[in-house]
Amino acid sequence: MLARAKSFFKQLLFYKSALIGLAIIAILVGLSIYTVIALPYNEAVKLWRAGEQYWLDNPRNAMPSWVNFFLSKKLPETIVLNTEGNQPNVFKAIVSTNKVSNIRIELSFNYRYDDFPSEINLFLKSKFNYSAPKITILWIKPNGEEITLKSFIVSRDYRYYISSDNSLEKDLRELTSRKLNKTIEYEAPVTLLLFAQEDERILVEGAAEVMKGQYKLVINGIAFEEGIDLDAKLVIYGKVYGWAGTDHLRRDLGIAILWGTPIALSFGVVASVSIALIQMLIGAISAWFLGGVDVTIQRITEIFMVLPFLPILIMISTFYKFNIWVLLLVVIALTAFGGGVKNYRAMFLQIKEFPYVEAARAYGAGSFRIVVYYLIPKVLPTIMPSMVLSVADFVFLEAALAILGLGDPLAPTWGKIIDDAFTNGALYKGLYYWVLQPSIMLAATSLSFAMLGFTLDKIFNPRLKEA
Repeated sequence: MLARAKSFFKQLLFYKSALIGLAIIAILVGLSIYTVIALPYNEAVKLWRAGEQYWLDNPRNAMPSWVNFFLSKKLPETIVLNTEGNQPNVFKAIVSTNKVSNIRIELSFNYRYDDFPSEINLFLKSKFNYSAPKITILWIKPNGEEITLKSFIVSRDYRYYISSDNSLEKDLRELTSRKLNKTIEYEAPVTLLLFAQEDERILVEGAAEVMKGQYKLVINGIAFEEGIDLDAKLVIYGKVYGWAGTDHLRRDLGIAILWGTPIALSFGVVASVSIALIQMLIGAISAWFLGGVDVTIQRITEIFMVLPFLPILIMISTFYKFNIWVLLLVVIALTAFGGGVKNYRAMFLQIKEFPYVEAARAYGAGSFRIVVYYLIPKVLPTIMPSMVLSVADFVFLEAALAILGLGDPLAPTWGKIIDDAFTNGALYKGLYYWVLQPSIMLAATSLSFAMLGFTLDKIFNPRLKEA
């Protein structure tokens, strides 16, 4: 047995396709183990289903950070400044005297990127008893210019979406137009007007350049009450984020990319191995017992062969929103009596006539022992190639069901990413990373098992070996 195993691995390692396939599978398995340990499934589902409010500090539809290595124009990353943290560029002072509290908050940052931010938001939290603080927000550019953004009374939790303030956009456009004595004809966003160099290029859409340097957001406030508190968090949203980017809900796509790996591998491998073993066992029983058992099994198999597998699976998934593991059981149940049963039956009809099977029958071995210990082991090596090759089929099946909206409604998978991407027009918006990353993972998984499967086919079927 040991010599046979050594011979098998020696032949397997002779083929470069097998080495490449095994290397990719090893990487995928390692990634799966890391994912399960570093990010438990329940936590991943909770993060993925948390909604946009949980991910408010992330940019929307941001590309992966590594794209900056291939671009001449450096895209901005997200900058977060928070008075509740211990950050060096944050200053906060609240002075209370004679039932009056004066507030001063300064949030400074160095902007060194070549493109404009995607959004700017300010989150405020105030604590008071009866006198809500009134604040004025100032924006100071690197050239020293000071712009008043807004004055208002702060409620206990207040969100100021600076980049979505239409009145601010109008005021900034008028201010810039007066400085240049020319009118900005296009709808320039607030992010551009706050970060652009104020020269003739700002008049042409797409030609404005970023004013790099030290920016500062200043909050001056007053409240007619002692002992109040005010915290501020400024988020300058970038256009790149993390190693996988974000989607339309600001979610980190890395969560679904990572968890899509163990889900795809487990679904594909369990489905492939289970179906192959079940069909082989049914084929062995049919070939060994013959008679009424054989006729019944063959009729059931023929019925399942003419039933449309995918439409039935889609119909079941539409009516019952299964989780991924119940869906796996449904797939196994629908394919247990597939065409493979007839193929295995034909093999076992030949094997049962072999002398060693006749000898086992002669010394009184039972039917169960003969099927399990004498028939099935003879066929196992020949089904390994098809078993490995079919893993890719079931990986794609799970992704296809998710793309159709029929997969597990909770699990973060590659198919779910692709479905969200197409639903939100990722390709039309130029967000190719959103589709390409899960697609590459699907292709790599399928390619690895295909390369290994074809190599095994050559080893176990000598007629396919290259001359």
